[in-house]
Amino acid sequence: MQLSKSEEELMNILWEKQPAFMKDLIEAYSDPQPAVTTVATLLKRMTDKGFIGYNIVGRSRKYYAQVKKKDYFSRHVKRLIKNFFDDSTSQFASFFTRNTNLSKKELQDLRNLIDEELKKK
Repeated sequence: MQLSKSEEELMNILWEKQPAFMKDLIEAYSDPQPAVTTVATLLKRMTDKGFIGYNIVGRSRKYYAQVKKKDYFSRHVKRLIKNFFDDSTSQFASFFTRNTNLSKKELQDLRNLIDEELKKK
């Protein structure tokens, strides 16, 4: 399951602030802040999708992420590779290294990461 752009924005705030009450989430937005009803709708949809949960504290809900940011990002990247690069990680890597204006140091760091992974295999 996937999040909309608005839901992803809220999810990023929750990953940073969690656990958090709705007022904490709204305050974390830059101006203009969304309406309470907008955030409530997003939270409901995200709860229904299984991305977040909450605990009742008094008369309020304290929200927390049920999906780790790393896991969500990993699924997102895998979907991107499948849909745009014919499920080829090498095509993705080729595109990424040639079309993102990486500096020489960034390319070297990337090479080092790949070398480290190769040693583990």
